[in-house]
Amino acid sequence: MNDQVDDTPDCPRPQRTWQPQASAGWTEWMADQQVSLAVTTYQVGKLLLLGLSGNQQLAIAERSFRRAMGVSTDGQSLWLATAYQVWRMEHQFDQRAKAAGYDRLFVPRVGTTTGDLDLHDIAIDADGQPVFVATLFNCLATLSITDSFRELWRPPFIDTLTAEDRCHLNGLAMVDGRPKYVTLCAATNVTRAWKSHRMFGGQLWDTESNEPLVTELSMPHSPRWHDGRLWLCNSGTGYLGYIDFAAERFEPVAFVPGYARGLAFVGNYAVVGLSRPRRENKFGGLALDDELANRNMTSYTGLAVVDLTTGDIAHTLELEGSIAELYDVGILHKVRRPTALGLALDALRYNVWAECEGTRRHWRRTPKGK
Repeated sequence: MNDQVDDTPDCPRPQRTWQPQASAGWTEWMADQQVSLAVTTYQVGKLLLLGLSGNQQLAIAERSFRRAMGVSTDGQSLWLATAYQVWRMEHQFDQRAKAAGYDRLFVPRVGTTTGDLDLHDIAIDADGQPVFVATLFNCLATLSITDSFRELWRPPFIDTLTAEDRCHLNGLAMVDGRPKYVTLCAATNVTRAWKSHRMFGGQLWDTESNEPLVTELSMPHSPRWHDGRLWLCNSGTGYLGYIDFAAERFEPVAFVPGYARGLAFVGNYAVVGLSRPRRENKFGGLALDDELANRNMTSYTGLAVVDLTTGDIAHTLELEGSIAELYDVGILHKVRRPTALGLALDALRYNVWAECEGTRRHWRRTPKGK
C-alpha cells in the first residue's frame, strides 16, 4: 500500500529509508475505530504518527527524537521519553495544518533534562505528572525541578539507588491514575545479571504490596490495565496475554510473530508493537525463536492488531527497511490525522501561539532572507 506524503506545513518529508506495508483492511479498521497511532523506535530515533489522509490512505508523519522510547497521550498532550530528556508536546491549532487535512499538530513545549536514565515506559498520573521507568537506576521516578529525577519506587531486592541496570525494570501499568504494576527481566541485584536469566527469570511486581505476583516470565514488557484485566507481552515467548491473579500465572491469548513490546488497546482490540529477533543481541536465543520455527512463521518489525475475543491477528502493518526495532505504541482516540513539529526544524522558531483575550492566536513568521 502506498502511504500519503506527509506535507505538514514547514515540515518537509524526510528521505525515508523504510516503507510501510499494511494488510488489507488496516486503514478501514483505523477509520472504523476512529483512532490514529503514535509509535516509537529508539533504534533509529523516531516518533511515527500514523493516521489517514482524506482519501483513506495511510498517512505517516515521521519526526526525529534521539532514542525515542515510552510514549503516553490523551490526544491533546503527548509525553515522550528520549535519550536524556522527557518531552511534553501539546496540540496547537494551526489553520494551515487544518486546511492540509490534519486534526492534531503536536508542538514540543517542555523538554526536561534528566540525563541518561535509560528511560523506558512513561505514563501520566492522576495529577497530570509523568511517572517513568528509569531502567538504569532500577526504579520508578518522576521529574524534579532541581534534580535529574525523583525516585518514587524501587524493588526491595535492589539494595541501593545506583546507575547499574541490575534487574532491567522496564514496564509500567497505571491503575486509577497511580503506578501499580511493573515488569522486570530478573530479580537480580548485580549489574546486568538479568541477562543470564532471560529465558524464565522475568517477573511482574505489585508496587503497593512490594511483592512479585507472577514469576517465570520471559523478558516481559508493556503491562497495561484494560477493561478490568492486566495485560502484558511475554516478549521472550512471543505471546500476548493477561494475568490470572487467582492462579498467579500468565494466560496467553495470542502468539504474535516478533519480539512483542509496546501495547495499547482500542475496545476489544490490542495493538502490539513487534521487533525482529536477532540472535546476536538480547532478542535472540529465546523461546520465541523455536515458536516461530515450529509455526513456520517469519518475524517482522511493525504492528499487529489482535482480536481479544478470538486471539486472532486481525490486521498487520509491516515496516520494511531500516527500522528493525520498535518500543512503544500509543492510541489517539477520535483523531484521524496527527502530525508534529520536530526539534531540528525552523518551524519551532518561527511559529508562535498565545492565549489572548480569551482566544488562542497563532503567528507564523517568515525567516529573514526567505
